[in-house]
Amino acid sequence: MLNSIHSENHSAKKSTFLAVLLSSLVSMLSLVGCTSKPAKPHAANTVKPAIHELSPAASLGRKIFFDPTLSASGRIACATCHDPAHAYGPPNALAAQIGGRNLDRQGARAVPSLRYTLLHVPLWHQERAASRMERFEELAKSDNPPTGGLGWDGRFNTPAAQAAFPLLNPDEMANVDAEHVAAAVRKAPYATEFRRVFGEYVLDDPQKTLAAVGTAVERFQFEDPSFYPFNSRFDQWLDGRINLTDAEQRGLALFNDPARGNCASCHLSQRGADGSHPIFTDFQFEALGVPRNPELKANQKAGYYDMGLCGPARSDQRGERGFCGMFRTPTLRNVATRGAFFHNGRFHSLHEALEFYVERDTNPEKWYGKGASGRVEKFDDIPKALRGNVDVVDEPLTRHPGQASAWNARDIDDIVAFLNTLTDADTKGSTTQELR
Repeated sequence: MLNSIHSENHSAKKSTFLAVLLSSLVSMLSLVGCTSKPAKPHAANTVKPAIHELSPAASLGRKIFFDPTLSASGRIACATCHDPAHAYGPPNALAAQIGGRNLDRQGARAVPSLRYTLLHVPLWHQERAASRMERFEELAKSDNPPTGGLGWDGRFNTPAAQAAFPLLNPDEMANVDAEHVAAAVRKAPYATEFRRVFGEYVLDDPQKTLAAVGTAVERFQFEDPSFYPFNSRFDQWLDGRINLTDAEQRGLALFNDPARGNCASCHLSQRGADGSHPIFTDFQFEALGVPRNPELKANQKAGYYDMGLCGPARSDQRGERGFCGMFRTPTLRNVATRGAFFHNGRFHSLHEALEFYVERDTNPEKWYGKGASGRVEKFDDIPKALRGNVDVVDEPLTRHPGQASAWNARDIDDIVAFLNTLTDADTKGSTTQELR
């Protein structure tokens, strides 16, 4: 399944690693719909990588990951947007990162962290009911949503494909074509190493070079333990090494309560069956109706909407109108260190993002502007005809204007306190969220 490169000295270690990896991915394919039920009959298991030394391909991938000369500007590397010191996420609070040949182009989505999910995400898929009527009922109840794939819209099924994409994206590393990437690798100080790992003539074929770059970065992301440290205070608490504070304990209870926050229905928080630590996502897709973000230049275009699964970045699901507005549920590990939240980076405070989550329906005027009719226009970042896709059946998204929200101000402080326990010990805390 994985295009691995093995050395003779490490073949036994890599065989063990692949067995663990394949077992993990198979177990993840059993995930089913995210619903408002108090608990799911399964848990997403995680497996810590059993790697103690990087393979030749992974060692090469690490050099590529930090190499800005592979970009058209010569100033952007993978690590520019996926900074190891910030949990392999952005080092700033921009809604979307800046790239392009002249570093004057803005992306259309917030950059996610690369920690934890890459090794465990299942292939993109959706289990469908047998009859058309049952399918309509599933959509109406938000049952059985799509699952898996990498990126906000799940269009990449391997980290190798995901890693290669930014090289040619005009908003990111902005190479014109694969030949430009191959030319840069030929000039790189690791060119000889590249040929040794992937074959003497690999750099003669631009497409093979591009694929090999993705594979090398994939191996680095799979094998390097810095992508899966599991050393947060929450992990220490799970292992019985520390106690959580009263506020953190209250926040955890609210997080898990299906009648209040109901967060754990999608951000799975329980140990796996084998005792493994959770990564706080079920890899499923959800339409939350996040407000339109005026900070994004793409949103200045008349008629432009980022509808996640059904486009514009992803094209193979455009005919599935029920998927429009859906984005993949991210892990919440290290969420308190982020400076931009949700797929469009609409919020820059974790506290505010949580307020939106519980006040979206009770106080919509606080989050959405007014339309031409003078009325509050909810879910304004989705075309009107498709706003019925937004989740209004799972708690706490079932409420109405004037009703009490699921959390009060103290509750939100407690949730923030708990989410701070998910910050890895090696992650910079410059953007760690403070309590109000």
